Amino acid sequence: MKEELVSCLVKEIALRKEELNHEIIETIYFGGGTPSLLSANEISILVDAVYSNHTVVEHPEVTLEANPDDLSEEKIIELSKSPVNRLSIGVQSFFEKDLTLMNRAHNAAEAHQSLSIAVRYFDNISVDLIYGIPGLTNEEWQKNIQTVLDFKIPHISSYALTVEPKTALEALIKKGKIANVDDDLAAKQFAILTSVLEKANFVHYELSNFGKKHFFSQNNTAYWLGKSYLGIGPSAHSFDGKQRSWNVRNNTKYVKEIQQNKLPIERETLTKTDGYNEYIMTGLRTIWGVSLEKINTDFGSRYVTYLKNESEKYLQQKLLCFEDGVLKTTKKGRFLVDGIASQLFMLNEF
Repeated sequence: MKEELVSCLVKEIALRKEELNHEIIETIYFGGGTPSLLSANEISILVDAVYSNHTVVEHPEVTLEANPDDLSEEKIIELSKSPVNRLSIGVQSFFEKDLTLMNRAHNAAEAHQSLSIAVRYFDNISVDLIYGIPGLTNEEWQKNIQTVLDFKIPHISSYALTVEPKTALEALIKKGKIANVDDDLAAKQFAILTSVLEKANFVHYELSNFGKKHFFSQNNTAYWLGKSYLGIGPSAHSFDGKQRSWNVRNNTKYVKEIQQNKLPIERETLTKTDGYNEYIMTGLRTIWGVSLEKINTDFGSRYVTYLKNESEKYLQQKLLCFEDGVLKTTKKGRFLVDGIASQLFMLNEF
């Protein structure tokens, strides 16, 4: 099945070669599902397909997502000989109790071991950490951060724990066996995170992302800046600047359609207001903020007026600020940015 799926991924890349209007490819990202199941040879086949159908920059960022239990020394060495030049490792925590609560497949020892091996073969590594976990103390949270720093990892992505419906975690919370997620605790741990990483010379360039200079995620930065991207494979999402599209989730349906030279895809054309709302959401999360000039050019002066009016109360509360015609969150407003952004959305079309 894997061989068949890889063959279909190659075919989809060819079928959709015109969708990005000949834009130059800067990043290639293997994410979602378990891309670490791919062999170095299969990764090379897919990267070669990108090169065959697109113009690619001289040194593209090629990232592969993996969990610690997928990263044996043999696997890491294999990946280091493939086109992959960046690893994104889903550690989440170095404490056994947290990993068990979140139903992670790896244990604390595997988390340590995967990083100790990875740093020998890769310079560009990102680690995922989760804060706001019930029972995670501030001291333990600081230890999690420090452990990553001790490995000299140049990029950290960190998220507050969210309880997904119909999961074991939700069931345990409902039964009262563990405490619910505490927003105040999450806010305090977010503040600890930003403070510690600032002192360690990381740049907090997006709400959940921190990188040393020259180690920002090029892939994610392109997404936040509204650039086009092409998602290949089951469930993959794409954006061409005007349309969003997404592939069918079911692997069998995906393979069947592609083999018949059909694209198992749905598309949605964004309205001007959709585009404005997306720019507000992504822009405010980053250090680049929301440019009034861009809003005026892309959406029109009425959107500029609307944004100025709606943001006034957040400016007075010092949650937002204007710098050279760019609306940004302040340090005080950063943790609240998603809620603030939603209040700046346009709900009706002009």
